[in-house]
Amino acid sequence: VQLQASGGGLVQAGESLRLSCTASGNIFTINRLGWYRQAPGKQREFVGYQTSVGDTIYADSDSVKGRFTISRNNTKNSVYLQMNSLKLEDTAVYYCYAHEAWLRGSYAPGDYWGPGTLVTVSS
Repeated sequence: VQLQASGGGLVQAGESLRLSCTASGNIFTINRLGWYRQAPGKQREFVGYQTSVGDTIYADSDSVKGRFTISRNNTKNSVYLQMNSLKLEDTAVYYCYAHEAWLRGSYAPGDYWGPGTLVTVSS
């Protein structure tokens, strides 16, 4: 399973940005598609994921709740992260990930990661 994210860039505080991530690799379906992020000097932080049946889980902290929305397109094996009201502390490399995939002819357990896309929020 290969993942490629896009949509990162430089935005001002208060603006919005939408990240996209597409999985490839002869995929039939993926259980979870979601996002982590890693701010400079900090550990990677869970943002959230959506399952193939539409259940969405976000991080427990208030850091993204109410501002970030995860959606996916199962036909395209894609996941999206809509980020609104961006804050300086949202500056990070955003990684999409896939958990547990059924490929055409095989089963792929575990987690798969894309290379990340940088989001920089300026004042």
